[in-house]
Amino acid sequence: MTTATARSRERRISPVFLAILAVMAVTGWAVWTDFAALPGLAVFLFVTSAWVVSLCLHEYAHARTALHGGDVTVGAKGYLTLNPLKYTHAALSIVLPVLFVIMGGIGLPGGAVFIERGRIEGRWKHSLVSAAGPLTNVLFALVCTAPFWLDALDGVPPAFRYALAFLAFLQVTAALLNMLPVPGLDGYGVVEPWLSYGVKRRIEPYAPYGFFVVIALLFVPAVNGAFFDAIDALMRALGVPEQSRYCGSELFRFWEGTPEFCGV
Repeated sequence: MTTATARSRERRISPVFLAILAVMAVTGWAVWTDFAALPGLAVFLFVTSAWVVSLCLHEYAHARTALHGGDVTVGAKGYLTLNPLKYTHAALSIVLPVLFVIMGGIGLPGGAVFIERGRIEGRWKHSLVSAAGPLTNVLFALVCTAPFWLDALDGVPPAFRYALAFLAFLQVTAALLNMLPVPGLDGYGVVEPWLSYGVKRRIEPYAPYGFFVVIALLFVPAVNGAFFDAIDALMRALGVPEQSRYCGSELFRFWEGTPEFCGV
């Protein structure tokens, strides 16, 4: 097999990702046209599949940036195919974030692709590799909220509007959580190359627990309130009314029933 052929196969979009993308497209159409007998079920499938697509793009952004930074091994690992089953921790990258969305309605950062940092030279490149994932969530949030901040909601069905608002909320929470400078999250990966060797050595033993500490802190009422106040402020800045996000969340959890004032 030639090198060119091998590289082509390493970068070919996975049928698994295409299947998820197809589910997102079909269920998005069902929400838009009100085709589904249960609009909440259509919203659930649309938001869940779109959330998984965003998780795949998040990890792809890390890998693609690492490739350009010097880590040529990411292709052989399958990271450039957008296949979620190729991630280092598929359960952490996909299953756990989806479960958190279903249970708590929060965009939990996923796992990670394994980057061979020794192949990448330059602190800026290392920081950019870490920042690439959360920036993908930011871009996804901007796309979802575009009809709101462009004041282009005329003709957009309420259910689709609510679904976009809730999906944007997930992207914003994921981006904000992931950019915290806490070991184990991408935010720490951004600042870590700029820390002294001694500081990094002292922090290293705690790195595996940073993610779980952040999740535990979100159960502290004061921390939880401050975090979601920041999320609400960002959502308002993007032009998304709180009611739209709330109705999207309620439609997503269709098994609990949808308030009448949502108009769906």
